[in-house]
Formats: sequence, structure tokens, C-alpha cells
Amino acid sequence: MIGNTTKVLIFHINDISYATDIMEVERILGYETPTILPESPDFVEGVINYEGNILPLINLSKRFNMLQDGDITEGKIIVAKQEKGKIGIIVDIVSEVKDVESEKIETPPEVVSGISKRYVKGLIKDDEDIIILLNLSTVLSDKEKEML
Repeated sequence: MIGNTTKVLIFHINDISYATDIMEVERILGYETPTILPESPDFVEGVINYEGNILPLINLSKRFNMLQDGDITEGKIIVAKQEKGKIGIIVDIVSEVKDVESEKIETPPEVVSGISKRYVKGLIKDDEDIIILLNLSTVLSDKEKEML
């Protein structure tokens, strides 16, 4: 019997491996310098023009209250589909798309390396690594989505 698999996009921030369901991803872009929005939360780097629409850029390092290790301009932007519109997620490296068997995904503990459980769908056991499976649609609260 073949188990269920989920296709995920694996990316890295500060040498930590993360993944998201590929169905949440529209495209991966090279870094673009955003237009800064006054009085926006500090994890919002600004906005860029994406296919004629405004795309807010979210810095996950700042969102998760982590120090920014590398040069942000060397990173990539993951265009994530949301219920209403899209957001750009700035990450250090996008490494691969991979099929993950459902039995390799575990329920996360209450806190995963300082990241609120609301962002985390599960933990993927991958050989020696543990990859944090994120739910990109919860990176912004409803209130924050309205602000943007």
C-alpha cells in the first residue's frame, strides 16, 4: 500500500530548514528592493510590484523574532497564495521541492524553536534533519492582513 505524500518546498532561514506545502506557493522570485511602507510592522520589509499588483514582503526572520544572519538582498522571495491576495516571504535559500510521506510528519510541540504553534503544521523527520513545516497562510493575522 502506498502512503499519502505531500509535495513541499524546502527553504532555509538562518541555517534552519523549513518547508511549506507546494500548493501554497505561486512562484519564487529573486530579491527585489521593496518600497518601504511608513508605520508598518517591523517584519514587513515593504511592497513590490508583482504582475501589476502590490505584493507585501514579509521577513520571516523578523516575524519569528530571530536575528537576521545573512544579507537579505542575497535571498529569495516566495510568493505565497493567501485567501485574499498574495504575500512575498523573504527567505535565505530555496533548496528543493520534495515529496514527504505523511508518516514522516509529526504534530509539533507547543513551541518550536521560539515559533508560535499557529505557524507550524508539523515537523518533518528527514534523515538526520528535522524540517519545520509552516502554514504560510497563518504568517499574518487577519488584523495584519487588513493593515496591508
